[in-house]
Amino acid sequence: MKIKLETLQHQTDALTAIDKAFPGIDTTTNDPNANYIYANPLIRYRYNDKANIDIKMETGTGKTYVYTRMMYDLHQKYGLFKFVIAVPSPSIKEGTRSFITSDYAKQHFSEFYENTRVQLNVINAGDFSARSGRRNFPAQLSEFVEATRQNANQIEVLLVNQGMLHSKSMHRDDYDQTLLGGETSPIKAIAATRPVVIIDEPQRFPRGKKFYEDIEEMKPQLIVRFGATFPETTSGRGKNKITKIDYYRGEPQFNLDAVDSFNQGLVKGIDIDYPDMTEEQANNLYKVKQVKAKGLILTKGKKEYQLSVGENLADVDPGFEGNITYAGGTDRELSNGLALSKDMKLIPGTFAQNYQDEIISQALDCHFKAEEENFLRLNSGDNAPKIKTLSLFFIDSISSFRGENNGKGWLAQHFEKILTKKLKKLIERYELAIDDREKEYHSFLQATLKSLQSEHQDVYAGYFSEDRGSSDADIQAEVEDILSNKEKLLSFKDKDGNWLTRRFLFSKWTLREGWDNPNVFTIAKLRTSGSEISKIQEVGRGLRLPVDETGHRLNQDEWQSRLSFLIGYDERDFAQKLVGEINDDSPIKLNQEELTDDMIELIVQAKQKADPQFNEDQLLDDLDDHNVITRSNKFKANVELDGQTMSGYDALCQLYPELEQQTKVAKGRVRDKNSKDNTVVKLRKQNWQQLKNLWLQLAKRQMIKFDPSVNQDAETVARNVFNDSDNKIFVLQRPQMVHQEVVTDNSSASVRETQADYNTEYLTMKYGKFLKILAQQTDLSVNLLNNLMIKAIKRLRNNTNYINEKTLGNLIRTFNNQFNERIKTSYSYEPLKFSASTSIYNAKKHEFVDSVPASVLGVYQSNSTSDEKYLYDRPPLRYDSADPELKILQRSYGPKISVFGKLPKKAIKIPRFDNGTTTPDFIFKIEHGSKPIYLVIEAKAENMRLGDEEIRIIQQKYFDHLKESGVYYQMATSEQEVHDLINKLENGELN
Repeated sequence: MKIKLETLQHQTDALTAIDKAFPGIDTTTNDPNANYIYANPLIRYRYNDKANIDIKMETGTGKTYVYTRMMYDLHQKYGLFKFVIAVPSPSIKEGTRSFITSDYAKQHFSEFYENTRVQLNVINAGDFSARSGRRNFPAQLSEFVEATRQNANQIEVLLVNQGMLHSKSMHRDDYDQTLLGGETSPIKAIAATRPVVIIDEPQRFPRGKKFYEDIEEMKPQLIVRFGATFPETTSGRGKNKITKIDYYRGEPQFNLDAVDSFNQGLVKGIDIDYPDMTEEQANNLYKVKQVKAKGLILTKGKKEYQLSVGENLADVDPGFEGNITYAGGTDRELSNGLALSKDMKLIPGTFAQNYQDEIISQALDCHFKAEEENFLRLNSGDNAPKIKTLSLFFIDSISSFRGENNGKGWLAQHFEKILTKKLKKLIERYELAIDDREKEYHSFLQATLKSLQSEHQDVYAGYFSEDRGSSDADIQAEVEDILSNKEKLLSFKDKDGNWLTRRFLFSKWTLREGWDNPNVFTIAKLRTSGSEISKIQEVGRGLRLPVDETGHRLNQDEWQSRLSFLIGYDERDFAQKLVGEINDDSPIKLNQEELTDDMIELIVQAKQKADPQFNEDQLLDDLDDHNVITRSNKFKANVELDGQTMSGYDALCQLYPELEQQTKVAKGRVRDKNSKDNTVVKLRKQNWQQLKNLWLQLAKRQMIKFDPSVNQDAETVARNVFNDSDNKIFVLQRPQMVHQEVVTDNSSASVRETQADYNTEYLTMKYGKFLKILAQQTDLSVNLLNNLMIKAIKRLRNNTNYINEKTLGNLIRTFNNQFNERIKTSYSYEPLKFSASTSIYNAKKHEFVDSVPASVLGVYQSNSTSDEKYLYDRPPLRYDSADPELKILQRSYGPKISVFGKLPKKAIKIPRFDNGTTTPDFIFKIEHGSKPIYLVIEAKAENMRLGDEEIRIIQQKYFDHLKESGVYYQMATSEQEVHDLINKLENGELN
């Protein structure tokens, strides 16, 4: 299989932005060295941030492609031919080298830049080694520095990682040869070429730090930084401390942020899973108070535990399985490779081998689910090309994988055992396959099992930094496949037609950045990464959209790709942090207090797409004419617009809807899921005043008075619940795997969660705690519950494993449901002597409020024009269901209806017998002779009927005492039902 690079729009947009931002060649210079044959032409504004360019592209969207093509572009247009690519690590360097030198990249770029080639020179550790007593320059450095402009079709590129760039070898000047006829220092020789420097992962090269100083020593005329994350700078102290992102020119010249990437389908969606724990297990955690080279201090509550190098964590807590000791040293690691840092939390249960086995097992389930879909392609048309499915495992210890003396570590052994079991089960499922593609998959699975059971398996592979010096041929083959043979990993068969079964990869964070493979569909972390790094960076190894067996990269329209990411319980907040990172990555922040420069620019750019002449002055003049802003661009509090009063910010959005539309695009249509709607809706006071007399009664508090039989009912229900003959309430509990799916839509990013049991060990809790919580949640006496529990456990053959959190939850839920069902009519409302304020009425001032938050009227909105009898001042109408609520609001009513409208949440706080309050949805005032009639409606959509009967009983009981005041209560499921009720009331047909 050959990968086919394709021109993608977002990458073309990035190249266009670079071309626009490029300062151009200095054609007016008097510099006598302008035509120096070993150096680039002189660039305008050279050696100045005014020339430098920042390109922000999210992980997985093709930064390497863009900067490689940029070099071709700058060479073709301006004759620039010497570029230095600076990367943070050897693994990123290897990924860049592999891409630039690949046949598929060369073939792709030759279509645009005929007869032009890139000569890539890579400097690695060891290249400066002295030979025969002489200290010489590496050949690749000499090649780069001394290449001239005379070879017009060749681009010279030097690729170096920051460690190599910072090394003594690059800066010393005592070599036994010279470059360019006089330079004896590599860094000065590079500077003489007036290079264009490309920085990959700029957050690793912050200005003012040592690695950026190395960049500056190369004296680049122009620096172009490519990254998803950029360095931050801080100024001030304490409350005055300001942190901002350090961009050249104050902002990136191209910005493809995380929200755009996720919502435009430029990267895979993400599912997150982790093994769940009981509350007791989760609370059994130890905090790292101090970590030094010679010792470690852990705390649990007020207790401290000191461990010296070599001491076992199991001495602190037996839950730390696996003979784990503190290794100390400069890396501050445990013996299993986990790097420790201050305030880090350690949960003993997550160190158990069977715990990691469960993550492996779940990861393989995710892998084969994706593999079946990708191989069979059932919903993608006949004979759709297959997609090779890969999985990546990040582990904490090379010895757990490689073992000792050419053996396999326990992790590799466990992985093989679990994989073998799953393979045999799958093979059995496809044993009798009839479909040709299913038969082919059966053959692939059989080849996988055969290889796994052979002496030199090629089903899974590992890559660790320690592998670079290994002489083991199998290990070197694994490393070569992972680092260099991307096409082989993506292929199903070799040139002889044999299945290529390698698709499970293991590493120890060495591949954390820089390396990626488009067909990674599962990533499993068998241990926390320790340090707090970007969550998008962590999932970044699997974000790229996949390629099929023909080398074609699929887009979201062709295949809905998702990445399964499995983590430990100690990182269970990963999904929320990831969502937070996505949502925070927005180019501007809307300000509802004042019109900011960013908001102005956003509106102007959007308007110019339709009207190129539109400018900032027109916008500000228009807003001034409508009295929306002050002279200092602050929004005015009350603005009259189209006969309605609203805030200045709302007026801006109504005049220029492009702001919200463009904000959603700029933010990738992902907002913080906890963000609140700050829009307010003003009341039409003249309409509400017609309800004043009724509201004086509704404002009076009501108390629930239960019948005397309720206490006996509680005991009867409790005895029935504990007599669980079917064992549906008393259940055994095993650990659970929590599945979280990161979901993005047009307005928000959120996490959707499901759970499933695993493992054979039962989870229990302490009886005293069990009983205490049960008593608190049911209001039953401890003595009664204790007696009932003793009888229940005896019936269950004294198996105390039934005393667990699931059983507790079942008992509480079942009792409360049955008790509430029994007493739902065994009470009445008793009026109290005082009134209380609600969302619509101020009891102290005896008047209605001026406005309410739009969110309390409904989660949806319609721009339908509202009736003059409506209770609120302006559209849009707010509602919770299109049918019947929106239809009720949009329907025309006869002249006898004087006012009507939707009631906000908590407008009438009706106490519920099962705690909380409820409020009906609508109120109508109907003129009927000398005494008006009020119709109160609880509107329910047909698909929202759960609990309707309880709500009807509660509200009916509450309004019964207001019948003499002309109040009628009904529940309705359609606007026709409401219309018929009004007609009957108008005609006196209802009592």
